[in-house]
Amino acid sequence: MAELRRPTNGKVIAGVCAAIADRFGIARNTVRVIAVVSCLLPGPQFVLYLILWIAIPAEQQTIIGHATVE
Repeated sequence: MAELRRPTNGKVIAGVCAAIADRFGIARNTVRVIAVVSCLLPGPQFVLYLILWIAIPAEQQTIIGHATVE
C-alpha cells in the first residue's frame, strides 16, 4: 500500500478521493462515486472531506530548471 498523499495529477477537486483510492488500491472513480452517493445520506460527509483535504499532505514536486519532476 502506498502512503496517504494527495496526488498532483489525476485529481478532480482536491485529490482526497484519489489519495484514498491509491492508498487502498481501489479505482479512483469507484471512491469518487462512493463519496458522491454518501453525500446524499445524512451526516457530516462534506465536513469530513474538508478535514481530510487539510489533513492529507500533497505529493511533493521538485522543480529542475523548467521541468517539474514528481
